[in-house]
Amino acid sequence: MDEEELTPRLKCDVELELVGPTTSVLNKWAANALRDLADRIEKDEFQDGFHEVADKVGKRVGTIYVDYSAGT
Repeated sequence: MDEEELTPRLKCDVELELVGPTTSVLNKWAANALRDLADRIEKDEFQDGFHEVADKVGKRVGTIYVDYSAGT
């Protein structure tokens, strides 16, 4: 099979676990974390594998798994 025929693929799994005072606050924190991850993905900041996700103050709030591959 010719390499030019392969289609780039991305598998991305995000798991967040947040604890806070209200549901609306948790929703805001989750949305902020996801926006930050989206910016980092767009800037190509992740290699294959698992990476920690931190909030704005550096507290670990989850993980992101990224897997780049190519297939038909």
